[in-house]
Amino acid sequence: MSATAIPNAPAPKRQVDNALTSGQLPRYFELWSLLGALVVSAVLFALVGFNVVGWVVVAAIIYLLAVGVISSFTESRRKAVDRIVRGVVVIMFLLALAPLVSTLIDVIARGAKDAFDPSFVFQTGGTHFDPVSLKVTTTIGAWQSVVGTLIITGIATVISVPIGLLTAIYLVEYGRPTAWMNRAVTFLVDVMTGIPSIVAGLFAFSLFTLIVGPKAFSGFSAAIALCVLMIPIVVRSSEEMLKLVSIELREASYALGTTKFVTITRIVLPTAISGLITGVMLAIARVIGETAPIFIAASFTSNFNANPFRDAMSTLPVMAYTGYKFPSTDIPASYDSAWGAALLLVILVVILNLIARIVARIFAPKGLR
Repeated sequence: MSATAIPNAPAPKRQVDNALTSGQLPRYFELWSLLGALVVSAVLFALVGFNVVGWVVVAAIIYLLAVGVISSFTESRRKAVDRIVRGVVVIMFLLALAPLVSTLIDVIARGAKDAFDPSFVFQTGGTHFDPVSLKVTTTIGAWQSVVGTLIITGIATVISVPIGLLTAIYLVEYGRPTAWMNRAVTFLVDVMTGIPSIVAGLFAFSLFTLIVGPKAFSGFSAAIALCVLMIPIVVRSSEEMLKLVSIELREASYALGTTKFVTITRIVLPTAISGLITGVMLAIARVIGETAPIFIAASFTSNFNANPFRDAMSTLPVMAYTGYKFPSTDIPASYDSAWGAALLLVILVVILNLIARIVARIFAPKGLR
């Protein structure tokens, strides 16, 4: 009796291995692999002589090899490549972050002694001669430099921000990308972005020497030098923030019958206010730590001077530089004051950033707060 074939019989299901649903390593596998790599690398360098840089580099290599091999056997080749690439990205990020963290730790460790001392912050430094005892005493203080930094940076900000913001508004809202004016302004902004800071200082000093005369050192001259460095940063950052504002918001405003000026001031600028303030703070952070242009245009002094239009004026970066380059008779005290000025500068930048964030949050539209 012959077997009868069953028509349209379903074919048996064949098991298909899906690479996306293969084995899965434990959740904290990468963390434990990193700790293991650090231990293995430490053991190897304990035998040949410990070196921090070599320990970290060898541990990173061991970690990547271990993660790649174990993941390829347990999971799949795709996941192994993904873990290796993520590991390389994290390592590169930490490598870029290491100098910043190291510098910050060094500045805090060496400058905390003076930077957190009220007598150093609110006292004017200088050299005093006692005609009775015929002794010269050196007073360490940073108040003249704190005031000078705020005045010079403030003047530069007041001048640069309106110019940079209005230029960005013209480029985005009024000018055409193919127009000669747009191309000329964009070209000049790109050129100004690459100007060395010392050239800006020489420009300001030469300009005021021609106007006022020789030795035209002043805080206003230094502020003009900083303007040359600030304006292109404000223009570029503001331009990009204004471009991010949706065109539909502008069209909706025009549909209601409002003018272009009202649309810019009531719709575009409030929408981009957070990014605009961030760009301004980036420009301020870029110039507040400049030493060369201020050293050339405003020189340096130990005397208190709050008049930006007359005589030399000191700032925190210049104080840190001169404390090392031209120390007083008490060399350790001069070095300590230099580190204290550096830490005060970092603290000042952090405070300004916090103020900018608060202002941006207050003036931002309700839906973006």
